[in-house]
Amino acid sequence: MALSALIVKFSDLRKRSRPDACATAEPQEERKPMTVAQPRPRRRKPLDAGPFAPEIASFRLHLAAEGKAPKTVRTYTEAVAWFAAAYLISRTSYARWEQVSGHDVQRWLVHLLTRYSDAYASNQFRALQQFFRWLAEEEQLPDPMARLRAPKVSEKLVPVFTSEELSALEQTCQGRTFAQRRDAAIIAVLTATGIRAGELAAIRYDPHDPRHSDLDLWRREITVRGKGGRPRVVRIGHDAARALDRYLRVRSRHAQAHRPQLWLGVNNRGPMTANGIYQMIARRGRQAGVDAWPHRFRHHFSHTWLDRGGAEGDLMELNGWSSP
Repeated sequence: MALSALIVKFSDLRKRSRPDACATAEPQEERKPMTVAQPRPRRRKPLDAGPFAPEIASFRLHLAAEGKAPKTVRTYTEAVAWFAAAYLISRTSYARWEQVSGHDVQRWLVHLLTRYSDAYASNQFRALQQFFRWLAEEEQLPDPMARLRAPKVSEKLVPVFTSEELSALEQTCQGRTFAQRRDAAIIAVLTATGIRAGELAAIRYDPHDPRHSDLDLWRREITVRGKGGRPRVVRIGHDAARALDRYLRVRSRHAQAHRPQLWLGVNNRGPMTANGIYQMIARRGRQAGVDAWPHRFRHHFSHTWLDRGGAEGDLMELNGWSSP
């Protein structure tokens, strides 16, 4: 049996042997803000690529020149460095990239599939695929991954929120404290727009200069910047605008109110990050007895839009998608 077929078969066997995979993925994701939960606590990855490092540095420069988001650049280059450090250096005698074959990549994928989810292994595959494609064009070398296929990934249905679940989440934020009004506003904006956590964290606010503010409460519009820094405008309803207005009033008394970021931390701490927003949503979810994380709001928004007869093309624009 070809090694590529073995990878696909192995991936399928893992799916059949884990009937509760979907049920356990969400709690793991709650603890770690990643799109794919891993079955074991992650150890620190070895990333010392040794003699393979110069090409990885050039690949990083290439990705940055292509306008890739910093997170994408980091994800791709770490995947390549991990492959080099954990497999090429520790398990082979290679010292140059041209020595790597498709079988080496396949053996690495089998290793990943025995320890991580099929979706995680697929993400690592695609990062390596981008690297070897670039290297083949840059150095006129054969591409060892030209005929390889990514591991199959089972689609996991993300449940939309029920009205009772959304109500329970909102009730955990009832009150007049800074945290309550801030969290209520975040949940309201996520429900109304379905924007990404990173986009939410990057919203700017300047009450004195609209040119430096992404928020227009009167028009009920928010300018967000998606992947690659592409801006788009999303609209919110009156309830979300009112929740934002309440938050802005308590924000004005915050010690960090001069900061350009809209969302500030409790106890006069600085701006919230996407990770901080993720943790807050998960915490409010636990208080409400609801499985909640930011990306679930995105699925909920998309489902609601289509369920109400919205056009798919408009949904792509609202969500900042460049392709279906």
